[in-house]
Amino acid sequence: MRKLRLNIIVLIGLCFGALALTALSAFAKSDQIYTSWRNQQAVGGYDVVSFFSGRPMKGDSKISTVWNGALWQFSTQGNLDAFLDEPQKYAPAYGGYCAWALAKNKLAKGSPKYWTLKDEVLYLNFNQKIQTRWLNDVEGFIIKGDNNWPDILGK
Repeated sequence: MRKLRLNIIVLIGLCFGALALTALSAFAKSDQIYTSWRNQQAVGGYDVVSFFSGRPMKGDSKISTVWNGALWQFSTQGNLDAFLDEPQKYAPAYGGYCAWALAKNKLAKGSPKYWTLKDEVLYLNFNQKIQTRWLNDVEGFIIKGDNNWPDILGK
């Protein structure tokens, strides 16, 4: 009876171990668009088209679309229509991950509060401290980030 109990415990342990490895491998590859695990919103629910007017605005859940596996929200129907016409134009570089981190060959979330438009491309940074670093060499960091993207997603 004791041997049977031990075998069952070992079998249960192996099953949990296999399950844990499966779960870890599912997380080994990052999504192309950064979203919160809670709501799948791109850019924290901000209207990406509004950044191009210089006044970022929160989007409305009633004015939204799904693109590249993420939920994109907009402040106006016109902005949604513009995005639907050219999503690549308005979506942030590097899928909304922090542009400075990408240049350092790392993944970190980008924040809609710390953003830059460079050559009509939206770049997000993690926080104010990181954005200050980013602004010291935007062009250099873009070159490095471009070299790391999208290969970094498979790491």
